[in-house]
Amino acid sequence: MSQNEIILIRHGQANTGAKDEDSYDKLSATGHQQSAWLGVYLRAQNSKFDRMICGNLRRHQETAAGLGLSLSIEIDARVNELRYFDLAKEYQAQTGEPLPNSAEEFAQHVPRLFTAWHAGRLDNAHESYHSFADRFAQVMSELAGLGGRSLVITSGGVIGMSIARHLSLGPEGFSQVMLPIHNSSIHRFSIAKGATQMASYNGTPHLDAADRRYARTVI
Repeated sequence: MSQNEIILIRHGQANTGAKDEDSYDKLSATGHQQSAWLGVYLRAQNSKFDRMICGNLRRHQETAAGLGLSLSIEIDARVNELRYFDLAKEYQAQTGEPLPNSAEEFAQHVPRLFTAWHAGRLDNAHESYHSFADRFAQVMSELAGLGGRSLVITSGGVIGMSIARHLSLGPEGFSQVMLPIHNSSIHRFSIAKGATQMASYNGTPHLDAADRRYARTVI
């Protein structure tokens, strides 16, 4: 029996010191290394995929290329990430709350930001919360219908939203699912008899070795 599966990969670490979308959108040296290690792992597992998809963001495409798989890369803008910096700047304009400057501040900031976005208060800066949720849900539905094994290179927000919708979580749950997602992590959904089930979350087997644990990054 053929395996029907959708595997979501978060891109490698991007430019962590960025304060806007454009400067964030490129892999760091660690991000390139994470992608290469993940590609070695996938090839060692003799992983076979029917298709590989990524967004049109630079960090997505650099990660996809860094895997070194013998697959053509399909570009689909519906796989793109939410525009966090735009949302955060609109939230700052409304509330006076500055952009976070540390991982701890980011973890506190995101739930408040997503709650405001879900309520429709940040739509001037970005697409709506529900539009973001719906566009990738369309991709998941299409891939489930195609069958086979699909590899999708995307971002933490997209992965977190996919899981949040699957588990019927609101914006607070979405933020709690998204925040721990590691760069270059693996998330699996299996499809059987028309039903999609979440099979794994946040796997980083390519980073298990002691000398690679420094590369378990979330930001």
